[in-house]
Amino acid sequence: MTLKEIYNKLDEISPFELQEKWDNSGLILGDFNSGIKEIVLSLDIDEEIIKNANDGTLFIVHHPLIFGKLSSLNLAKYPANLLALMIKKNQSLIAMHTNFDKTHLNKYVFEEILGFKIEKQSDFICSSKVNLKTVELFKLLKERLNLKKIKVVNYKEKINSIALTTGAGASLLDFIDADCFLTGDIKYHDAMKALSEDKMLVDIGHFESEQFFVNAMELLLNSMPISVIITQSKNPFEIFTL
Repeated sequence: MTLKEIYNKLDEISPFELQEKWDNSGLILGDFNSGIKEIVLSLDIDEEIIKNANDGTLFIVHHPLIFGKLSSLNLAKYPANLLALMIKKNQSLIAMHTNFDKTHLNKYVFEEILGFKIEKQSDFICSSKVNLKTVELFKLLKERLNLKKIKVVNYKEKINSIALTTGAGASLLDFIDADCFLTGDIKYHDAMKALSEDKMLVDIGHFESEQFFVNAMELLLNSMPISVIITQSKNPFEIFTL
């Protein structure tokens, strides 16, 4: 298959035009006329994944390697160092970020991973009525997301409704009307705001909540006549018990 054929298929699955204005989903590196030998799926791209992949591989990732203005290419520094490695191996890179959040990822994590049934959904928020003790929710999150710790704002013993945004969604707090909001990368001032508004926040991690991008994407590509391989990137954060 050509890179263009695969790109067009991805655009049908989750239109790139749905991405946020600040985003950089779509083709990051490659020639639309080039032939693709295999596809590798990962949340992010890193040096180990590039070196272990074959020449001519197409990487489909969630997070764009290039964000914002790229004014120079210092090949000793990120992200140019990774781009240089891929160019040497004739590899290509496509990002499916906020467009895929809207069409697939949040729904997949909410329903397929956590087992909730969506009752309301906006671009980035899935929500539902529940009848859960918070300790039961914590057990579920630990098992399904492989969480080593759980940070909570405004703990409540029981919740009757729940909402989720994968990745970093605390900026959407004003649009949450559920008892409990699950998201990652919760900042201090977001926590203070939630506390003042009597909203419960649970930080489920950025990597931890989005790691299932590869699973959701693999299901959508399994009918394509090309090898699709999952090679998950590593969580850049390590947790130490003091």
